[in-house]
Formats: sequence, structure tokens, C-alpha cells
Amino acid sequence: MGKKIGVEEWVGRFRAIGLDDAAMKRWHELFEQENPEGHQSFLEWLGVPQEQADRIRGGK
Repeated sequence: MGKKIGVEEWVGRFRAIGLDDAAMKRWHELFEQENPEGHQSFLEWLGVPQEQADRIRGGK
């Protein structure tokens, strides 16, 4: 089994492909809009604490 990917590594990959903060925010908004359960699951997989996940998901 491979190493677990964390938030910092994921954000680093986004930045490596040219996403800025606004684009990452839009990505999260679209993910939340299209698949809220999947978005929650993804944030849990990344190890994001629930309070932070709620902020990322827009106060859900």
C-alpha cells in the first residue's frame, strides 16, 4: 500500500498544474455542488478534521 496523500501534497499538485487559490476554491465549490457526499469522503480521505472540512464545504 502506498503512502497516504495529505492536504499539503494535494494542494502542491494543484499549484503545479497552475491552479491559484480562486481556481481551487471553484474546484471545491463544483465538487460540493455535484457530489457533496463524495466531497466529504474525499476530505476525510485526506485526513481533514471535520471543523476544517465544514469550512471548506461552505459551512455545511
